[in-house]
Amino acid sequence: MDETIRVAIIGTGKRSFNFYGMLLQHLPNVELVAVWGRSDASARHLGESLHVPWYTDLDILIRETAPQMGIVSVAYGANGEVGLMAIEHGLHVLLETPIAHQLKEADAIISSAREHHVKIEVAEQFHRRPLEQIKLALIASGLFGRVHTAFNDFAGHGYHGISVMRSYLGFDARPIKVTGDVRDYPLDAYYSRLAGNFTPRNETQEHGIIEFEDGQLGIFHWTNVGYDSPLRWWRSSRFLAEKGMGITVGVGLDVQERLSLLAPGSEAPHFITIERRWERVDGGALESMVAHTGDPNQPIVRWKNPFFRPDLGFTPQWHDDEIGVAGCIMSLVNAIREDREPSYGAAQGRLDQELILAIRQSSAQGGNPMTLPLDPTQQSL
Repeated sequence: MDETIRVAIIGTGKRSFNFYGMLLQHLPNVELVAVWGRSDASARHLGESLHVPWYTDLDILIRETAPQMGIVSVAYGANGEVGLMAIEHGLHVLLETPIAHQLKEADAIISSAREHHVKIEVAEQFHRRPLEQIKLALIASGLFGRVHTAFNDFAGHGYHGISVMRSYLGFDARPIKVTGDVRDYPLDAYYSRLAGNFTPRNETQEHGIIEFEDGQLGIFHWTNVGYDSPLRWWRSSRFLAEKGMGITVGVGLDVQERLSLLAPGSEAPHFITIERRWERVDGGALESMVAHTGDPNQPIVRWKNPFFRPDLGFTPQWHDDEIGVAGCIMSLVNAIREDREPSYGAAQGRLDQELILAIRQSSAQGGNPMTLPLDPTQQSL
């Protein structure tokens, strides 16, 4: 049996209550042993909600409950600071995104992890969602050949969208130059789901072109009202490859995957059928994503839900984002057990943040291309 990994939640952010606490209850050989918060009230509330001891002193928490791993879930601006604290206390850590807001802060976190011999995973779940995983499995199968260009059209903000775009090219592809343009525009009044009111707003659009060492291109688009405005309903990620293409076509969460190879005779596209295979024909938990390719040599490409249990009714019926975040947790858990690097990790998290910062810096300098790597000491937002 795999070693049970003891986990503490570090911070009382909203995802600590209704996300990480719930996921940890269902993961195999993972035990939540304690929570930490800055204040007595918030730490007590979280600990009592999750039925574990609560602490405001991390030294005492570690001495009394002996966690190996910490999930850092704090207010957005404190992510890097608290993550560094957990690392300096000797914990392997899962950090919320971004790994840090400033590159020099990210470098300090990575350096400290190296010094303390601990591992870092970053909770970048977008490319771990089932629809993205089946596309990555198809690309890895070789059916599409080399991916030349990848696009993100509002399929996730900042580092999230950059990560989805880069995943199609391969996380080992090395970016060398970034050109960006950031523009502000007025919008008509609309109902904001996040703000809960009607009011005119300004929109910030971010657009970037990322050139990679071997000639591949990444194209990035985002609008800061993409999560709450009926004016901006489009969701798409795309890739153009040597032997075909893929495009997500979506309105909000209602998305379709249009993936195509050449049909026999090479005169028309042949569209791949993507099937969500459930526990039962009429529903239940997600068992796998299955691509019916039409290729006689590889008629089926499959991604299996790593959290599926063969006993009927024992698999949690998670939505795609929960599956993605659970994948982030288990990436770190397995890295600890097997003494290897996580599947995404701190360097990738830092690079995704560096690329979105490069887009903004390029725009601030009138669209001048930014050569990578950026100088962390000269970074400005």
